[in-house]
Amino acid sequence: MKIFWALLLSTTAALAQTEDAPVELSGTLAKARASGAVTIAYRESSVPFSFLSARGAPIGYSIELCKRLVEAMGDAVGRELAIHWLPVTSDTRIEAIVSGRADLECGSTTSNLERQKIVGFSPVIFVAGTKLLVRRGSPIRSFRDLGGKTVVVTSGTTNEKAMQEVARRFKLDFRLVAARDHSESYAQLEAGKADAFATDDVLLYGFVAQKKAQKQFEVVGEFLSYDPYGIMYRKGDAQLAALVASAFHDLAEDGEVERQYKKWFLTWLPGGESLDLPMSPQLETLIRAMAAKPE
Repeated sequence: MKIFWALLLSTTAALAQTEDAPVELSGTLAKARASGAVTIAYRESSVPFSFLSARGAPIGYSIELCKRLVEAMGDAVGRELAIHWLPVTSDTRIEAIVSGRADLECGSTTSNLERQKIVGFSPVIFVAGTKLLVRRGSPIRSFRDLGGKTVVVTSGTTNEKAMQEVARRFKLDFRLVAARDHSESYAQLEAGKADAFATDDVLLYGFVAQKKAQKQFEVVGEFLSYDPYGIMYRKGDAQLAALVASAFHDLAEDGEVERQYKKWFLTWLPGGESLDLPMSPQLETLIRAMAAKPE
């Protein structure tokens, strides 16, 4: 955490003090120190990033990385921190952070310029993009085949905006419907109420990995968006931003990010399925940059 304290001292009035003097905590860290807890917002069906175990506990790649962040926060404030859990949807996740109901959002959230005006983001933890999930044997092989079809998206996602842009740009007359969460979007496709489900490719592979879906559905088409994922926290919190940057540097340098990736993307998940999805060259490059010492 040496990098964290160096960054922290440079962004607070404590810079005028000696480096051995205690730094006054502010924002989320002060809140965590006072309450002894951090509230994590999580998703219930974003496999393998943030979803529920058979016992109803939040698990996944993003969840594990967030737990490491909480440990780093505990080191910074000088006490062990409990985790409180808050379920959110695509529509409610940003508000949960902005309002202070949650301190970290650990799911499958795209870090883009529009959202960065409202919330803060960790370094990129995954790179995804919008694709289509269809029934095997469907005539839909690309977005160009969507004319006259019904496409379901999850409300409040970048995929919803991506499909609206596809319809506008290519003058396609497909019907776009929005469901509350990914599990509901998938259920509409499964029930035949939609011809295609458009969301991030990795989430679609998570659905296809389920035994009951392997022979029924397939992911098709080209990428229709670029979606780099990050952990959300409140914007304007300089101390927490410094800690998050430092913690991810340490996690990448130590190899923990790569270990967690292998656990959730290359081995068997608790439900008995496996995505078998090797790390992309883009993410490998981002993790190497994350591990590099800051200038």
